[in-house]
Amino acid sequence: MAGLMEALFVPRASAIPSSSLAPVAGSSAVRISEYRGLRIRPVRSSVKLRSASRLARGRGRIVCEAQEAAVEVSGVTDSTWQSLVLESSSPVLVEFWAPWCGPCRMIDPVVVKLAKQYAGKLKCYKVNTDECPSIATQYGVRSIPTVIVFKNGEKKEAVIGAVPESTLTTCIEKFL
Repeated sequence: MAGLMEALFVPRASAIPSSSLAPVAGSSAVRISEYRGLRIRPVRSSVKLRSASRLARGRGRIVCEAQEAAVEVSGVTDSTWQSLVLESSSPVLVEFWAPWCGPCRMIDPVVVKLAKQYAGKLKCYKVNTDECPSIATQYGVRSIPTVIVFKNGEKKEAVIGAVPESTLTTCIEKFL
């Protein structure tokens, strides 16, 4: 079995021509931004192996990295704002950001972590204020990063700046 796993090759999505990844007309397929596929993660053992055989060297645990990409903070635009945020049946956290903003890059991993933690209870999205300034203006966003929690289509609470995870968690918990 270990010999078979050594020969397993799963290409990354970036190695597949983009034309083959295009959704079929009429389907509602969602494209995952980066699929890393399967890989073999070595198992560390405190027992020293006496044999340097291929089987001993090839042991490992198969890890599917797709689960890490399954929960993703998607971008929202002017055209999708109404359906994704305002008409959502569950609470929505929206991060207003820009690619050039240092504090935005600091808070982004926190928002991604919260999206995974509250999957199924809370939807998380991002709005690039350079590409969609009208949404930011409509909700009074004057400084980025700003995180706003919406419930039943209404703005409930805003948090401005690169804040600790605990601050955002406290804000989220109020509306679940």
